[in-house]
Amino acid sequence: MTDFVQSSETKRAVRKLTNPIADVTAFDTIIQSVITQNPFWCIAYMTAGENHPAVEKTKEAYTARIVYQDTDALTVGTGTHRFNSLAGFTTGAIAIVSAAAITSAHGGTAAHDTDGDMYSVTFKCHDPNGEIYGLVFSRDQISLSSYESEDIRTKVETWADSVPELG
Repeated sequence: MTDFVQSSETKRAVRKLTNPIADVTAFDTIIQSVITQNPFWCIAYMTAGENHPAVEKTKEAYTARIVYQDTDALTVGTGTHRFNSLAGFTTGAIAIVSAAAITSAHGGTAAHDTDGDMYSVTFKCHDPNGEIYGLVFSRDQISLSSYESEDIRTKVETWADSVPELG
């Protein structure tokens, strides 16, 4: 039998943020800037007869953390709820906090623990050199994956250095 021979060398790089992104509004501002400003100079492309934008959002997840506290401010229950869109997250968190039956079942008062929220968005980007790579933004890190050219990492890193929330 013949052996598999490595034909490329894809890389992965992670930037852990010094501080988590403050809230979902700041997170969305960063995400929208990637889409509208295309800071990595990606280009649109076609594959399998389908057109793709230069920067394509392929997945998103938003998790709201709800805490239930008694009259002494002691936690008597928690809940996390995951949504696949920012709109769902925003309206869902309000609906859950307002759900009297759930709050009553926990025996406390519901509050949205925004510090415990989590969010992530995955992008697929097409570099002018032909490489397609992935970027995952979460509240506490950015992951760059499936790239070969160090120029790609340099572009992403230079941009991230210019965004105060990504320090």
